[in-house]
Amino acid sequence: MLIVALTGGIASGKSVVAEVLEELGCYIHHADKIAHDLMEPEKPAWKKIVAHFGKKILNE
Repeated sequence: MLIVALTGGIASGKSVVAEVLEELGCYIHHADKIAHDLMEPEKPAWKKIVAHFGKKILNE
């Protein structure tokens, strides 16, 4: 199995390339989506980060 990491700057075409690869049958692992899900307020990772850095890092 070949594992490929798709990286790049904002608006560089990562999503387009990922869509093409997915259409070709590749499995796409969306790390950004997983990170966003983990960082939802009150989730364990969120709590640990707030505990470490303090509530001053939070936006209203």
